[in-house]
Amino acid sequence: MAELVREELQALAAIFCGPHEWEVLSRSETDGTVFRILTRAQGLLDADTPLELVFHLPVHYPSCPPRVAVNSEPLTRAQCAAVEERMLEQAQSLLMGPMVHELVLWVQQNLRHILDQPETGGGRQKCAVSASAATAGDGLWLTLLHLDHMRARGKYVRTVQKWAADLGLTGRLMFLGRTILILLQGERNNIKDYLVLQKSSKVDVDSSGRKCKEKMLSVLFDSEAQREHRRFLEFEVKEYSALDELRAEFEAAGLSRLFSQVLGLLK
Repeated sequence: MAELVREELQALAAIFCGPHEWEVLSRSETDGTVFRILTRAQGLLDADTPLELVFHLPVHYPSCPPRVAVNSEPLTRAQCAAVEERMLEQAQSLLMGPMVHELVLWVQQNLRHILDQPETGGGRQKCAVSASAATAGDGLWLTLLHLDHMRARGKYVRTVQKWAADLGLTGRLMFLGRTILILLQGERNNIKDYLVLQKSSKVDVDSSGRKCKEKMLSVLFDSEAQREHRRFLEFEVKEYSALDELRAEFEAAGLSRLFSQVLGLLK
């Protein structure tokens, strides 16, 4: 890790030193560092709004911006997405230097203005709607799949990436040893379409090298996304060298309970 990034992480740990304010979720020489900051800001009607900010510093940071995921109990999924988008826009103006603390300060100062924009569903009238009603129509779905194996791995991975892109799905294709997991997030109908493609297409090869359909796919989890679940910004292929790295990925996604099912696959 570059010395500049190491110094920034040390400074952030010193700044956010209150109970549960700061937590490093994962570190990797190939994927960078993921950490979580808990803070508060003034939202609509000057309401004190808790914010959970998950930052992913890629290996080329700070020459490229961090990825940011925002979660907040009082905010709708659309509002969280709007905050993420504005923070990423702000990050583009801060490249080549430490920027995480500046981004946190910026969102603390600008949260109310972001939420008040019409495209975020903000405003005083919107604020009176209950959180459950505001999110009921979002339709974001979360599905976790397990694959037994991939013989033609390169082709298989490229196909999964294409299907996810074509259907507007985000999430992860995750490898840990022989364990293969696909975490999909998006509209429920699009995930259903993905499953049809996965089961009906000749995406792999059998032991004789002949093209074959996927017959050893199992669905571990399939449900509407909840408030504690993170909103993924893109679909990524990730390989983990240790169980703790995979655990950190699930924790960062708000899926700690689901990880217990994954542990069963690894035994």
